[in-house]
Order: sequence, then structure tokens, then C-alpha cells
Amino acid sequence: MPAHDPQMLKGVLSLLLLELCAQQEDYGYALVVRLQELGFPELAEGTVYPALSRLESQGLLEARLVRSASGPARKYYTPTASGADQLVRARQAWDGLVAAVASVRPQEVTS
Repeated sequence: MPAHDPQMLKGVLSLLLLELCAQQEDYGYALVVRLQELGFPELAEGTVYPALSRLESQGLLEARLVRSASGPARKYYTPTASGADQLVRARQAWDGLVAAVASVRPQEVTS
């Protein structure tokens, strides 16, 4: 699979993180791995961790520390009520954008 355009990816990273955290509470590295497995192999910890911090500082994610048997405590993230509202708005905006882009692309002719 070709690498995603970094600017496009930067624009949807918050949506992706809110979506994954809404599906299940998770910690930073696990989110990186999940994103990579879902088709974003170029996403690295150095991109995801600052985005998680931004979402937390904006009040869209809340975090709690959980002890780990295999190392330092892990910071688990889950959306706040504001984060859940933002996720709904972001999904709607994304769906609208995809529809608008699709309307510009020429339709494939099948014969």
C-alpha cells in the first residue's frame, strides 16, 4: 500500500484517535499499533503522542494512569463528553468531504 499524504493524514489524525478511543479505552503505543495495522504504517509514536496530548489539553480526551506489570504505568485515553460530541461533528464533516470529493471525480464507466 502506498504511503498516505502526510498533510491529509495530519488533518484526520484527531478523528482517527477519537474514533479508536471511543471504540475502546487504550494507551498510546497500542493506538499506534492499531493505526498501523488498520492501514497507516507510516504513523509513528512521534506523531501520535503529541496528537493525544493536544486532544487531552483541548478537553476532548481524558487520561488515567494504569500500572503495568511489564514496565512504567500506561496512560489510557477515553473521550470526554466534549470529545464524543466532537467525534460526531468530525464524522459528519468527513462524510461530507468524502461525498464532495467523490462528486468531483469522474464516474467510472462499466460496460
